[in-house]
Amino acid sequence: MKLALEKLRKDIARWTDREERRATAIPDLSLVRREEPTAPSSGLYEPSVCVVAQGAKRVILGDDTYTYDAHHYLITSVHLPTIVQIIDASEEKPYMGLVLRLDLREVSQLMVDSNLPAPRAQQASRGMATGEMIPPLLDAFQRLVDLLGNERDIPILAPIIQREILYRLLVGDQGTRLRQIASAGSRSRQIAQTIEWLRENFSSSLRVDDLAARAGMSASTFHHHFRSLTALSPLQFQKQLRLQEARRLMLAEHLDATTAAFQVGYESPSQFNREYGRLFGAPPRRDITNLRRMAVGQERDSQRNDLRERN
Repeated sequence: MKLALEKLRKDIARWTDREERRATAIPDLSLVRREEPTAPSSGLYEPSVCVVAQGAKRVILGDDTYTYDAHHYLITSVHLPTIVQIIDASEEKPYMGLVLRLDLREVSQLMVDSNLPAPRAQQASRGMATGEMIPPLLDAFQRLVDLLGNERDIPILAPIIQREILYRLLVGDQGTRLRQIASAGSRSRQIAQTIEWLRENFSSSLRVDDLAARAGMSASTFHHHFRSLTALSPLQFQKQLRLQEARRLMLAEHLDATTAAFQVGYESPSQFNREYGRLFGAPPRRDITNLRRMAVGQERDSQRNDLRERN
C-alpha cells in the first residue's frame, strides 16, 4: 500500500501541476491538490467516491463528522450539503486526492449484471460514509489515473476500470449504502429521487406533505427517512441549497445580495442575510469580498510559482 500510495501521489502532483483542482480527460474524474490546511467551507457533495493519496480531510454532515485519509475513502451516494475542511496539508507534503463521480444508473445496472442482491434492510442510513481502502480498489484507481498519460485509450478502457471500481465498492464494507440507493422500490431510492427533485426546484415553496406524496410515504415516515439519509430535515436541506446557489450567483454572476435572495426563493432579504451569515460565517457582501480576495491571492501565488520555475 505504501508504494502504491506514493505512486498515486506523484501522479496527482504531475497532473495537477500546482492547480488546486483539475478536471481531467476522464469526464467523471477530478484531481485535487492543496498546500495548506483550509478553513471550514460549505459545499454540496455529489454522488462520488473520494480518495486521498496524502493528507487528510474532514467533512461535517449535520451532527456527523467524517475524517478520511490515505487509508480510508469517502463515499457519498446522494447530493448532500456539507461543511468541508482539509486538515492535513503543507507545502512539503501537500494534500493530494481525487474525486470520481458515481452514476447511480450504472450502479443499478451493475447490480443486475452481477446478480448482486438488494440489501434486505429497508431502513435508510446516512448517504455518506468512510470505508477502508484496500489494495485492489487502490490499484483500480491507479490504473484509471494511468490512462491520463495515453488519452487515446480513455474512451475504451476508462469505462471498464470505472465499472471495476463500482463493483469493488458494491462488494466492499460500505456497499450496502450504494445498493440501498440503487435498488428500485427501496425507501432510500425514493428519498434519493426526492432529493434530485429538490435540487431542481429549491426556489419553489416547499410542503413536506407534497414531498412525502411524491415519495409514496406518509409525512412522518418521509421526514424520518429523509433525515436518516441526509442528517437534515427537508426544510434545512432546501435552505442550504438556496444559500449555496445565492453565493454562486453573487460570486460568479455579480448579483447583489437582495437580487440573489429573491432569485433563489427568499421573500425577506433580512432573513436571507441572517441565514447566510449563519452558514458562511459572514454577511453576503463581506463573504463575497473575502472570496474574491482569496482568488486574487491564489492567482498571484500561481503566477509567482510559474515565474520561479521558469527561472
